Amino acid sequence: MSMPSAPRRLAGIGWRHAHERALLDERPPLPFIEVHSENFFADGGAPLALLAQARAHYPVSLHGVGLALGSAVGLDGWHLDRLAALVQRIDPVRVSDHASFARAPRQAGSAPVHGSDLLPIAFTRGSLDLTVANVQRVQERLGRPIGVENLASYLSWADDTLAQAEYFNELADRSGCWLLLDVNNLVVNALNDRVDDVVSTACSFVDALDRRHVGEIHLAGYDARGALVIDDHGSRVHAPVWQVYAHAIRRLGETPTLVEWDTALPAFEVLLGEARQADHVAREAPEGMPA
Repeated sequence: MSMPSAPRRLAGIGWRHAHERALLDERPPLPFIEVHSENFFADGGAPLALLAQARAHYPVSLHGVGLALGSAVGLDGWHLDRLAALVQRIDPVRVSDHASFARAPRQAGSAPVHGSDLLPIAFTRGSLDLTVANVQRVQERLGRPIGVENLASYLSWADDTLAQAEYFNELADRSGCWLLLDVNNLVVNALNDRVDDVVSTACSFVDALDRRHVGEIHLAGYDARGALVIDDHGSRVHAPVWQVYAHAIRRLGETPTLVEWDTALPAFEVLLGEARQADHVAREAPEGMPA
């Protein structure tokens, strides 16, 4: 009699400094871990040595916050070189960044200034053209497709003309990138837009995406204590996000999933519990209503 196979695990965790030793000592069963690329740009040192240790046991996903793929002034060559060196060293399972801008001209003849933030892009044809060009440049340098994440944004531009899902579908079609679907960002945006049905609004975005393009899903917590809901990655995943995630799995099928927790870090076991919950939701999602 054959033994039943263990349930497939989809959910990895964001590996942060406070949990470095716990991961290496305990080695919990995880399909992958994800780190912020920029934290490992040095040519040596303790962080890179620890990442190499973790890479011996887990696939690593590199998730950046500094490429500024929607910047009209183009990319920072130094940043791209550092990322390429890290990719060569670690051989990550995935590489991703955000559909945002951060670089802008300081003044004529001087180097652009970096805003050190994930600023929202305009959803226009011109913005799409330059983002496609920037993404293609990164992919040519790295020799692989990259993932581009939808943003939690707290403002919109007056000249927006494209629906966001249309923008991302065309970005993937034209550049060859894949899409990193951040479900938490969808819910945060819907909450800040004061829509009547937050879950349905977020699910509509999922439904409008071409499922062939989605290569990873992000889950996280948000802060809803103020007038503006903040994507702070500082708490457990909220109920509306779990609902949208279940819908996304029904529609997209099994998709690598990350639980992000970046502020007010919990005990390591709490973070692992969130990953186990994601696996549970993903296993239960195909039952019942089809996508």
